[in-house]
Amino acid sequence: MRPERGFKSLKEKSEFTVKFWGSRGSIPVSGPEVSRYGGDSSCVEMRCGEHVLMFDAGSGLKRAGQELEREGVERLDMFFSHCHWDHIFGIPFFMPFYRGSNKIRIWSGHLAGVMTTHEMISGIMKAPYFPIAPEIFIADVDYKDFKPGDVLKPHAGIVLRTASLNHPNAAVGYRVEFAGKSACYITDTEHVPGKPDQNVMKLIDHADLVIYDAAFTDHEMPRYRGFGHSSWEEGVRLCKAAKAKQLAIFHHSPLRNDDELDRIGVEAKEAFPGAVVASQGLVIKL
Repeated sequence: MRPERGFKSLKEKSEFTVKFWGSRGSIPVSGPEVSRYGGDSSCVEMRCGEHVLMFDAGSGLKRAGQELEREGVERLDMFFSHCHWDHIFGIPFFMPFYRGSNKIRIWSGHLAGVMTTHEMISGIMKAPYFPIAPEIFIADVDYKDFKPGDVLKPHAGIVLRTASLNHPNAAVGYRVEFAGKSACYITDTEHVPGKPDQNVMKLIDHADLVIYDAAFTDHEMPRYRGFGHSSWEEGVRLCKAAKAKQLAIFHHSPLRNDDELDRIGVEAKEAFPGAVVASQGLVIKL
């Protein structure tokens, strides 16, 4: 029997997919040398059945918003790891904010006790740095605050576990659980060599997918100590230790070209068969 128009089938209601709208870190890049993996900065969409969860609002958010508009999506939740430039500057260009029928919830917890989510967004869109304020949004926008370590339940059947990450000015990692599957968004975190981050380990334990900050390589890390980022090799070590199934190498350095990412992909897959280098437009079905 065919499902009625306007209703998702039972299978579709339980589908869990992850799409990368931007996988670059620090600053968007362009040019033929980065065309295959893409140059937009951090933005990841998770579809939990009929529900849309967006993680971070880098430059990839612009294209994501255009697609959501084409689909007619009117309800979504947006979660922030933190509010450094490369994770926020897509916000004013996200078209769903400018449709009155839309309902959008924005969640953050990295600045718990210091700044609310509403204050964070207002600070981003503020003169003299930006010409319009978030009051220009005509969608119904609800700002939600939490503390790292809180368990969030934005919709029935969807659970988000959170934890603090090691990053300047703070950051939050997420584990999304839905329909018996789990996907983790762990970006902008710096590891201590030889000491697996226990917050990260708890989030990624037996996860089906781990999206992990791999801005640098182990060889590069000494040069960039204190920048708040990690390596693909550490991602492999963590996933092996946590018995995770898949690793998506993410938050690529803006200096990294496609050929270099190809080589990282080969090395990572040899070390951990479930590894893949995240590229703009990549969709992973869990």
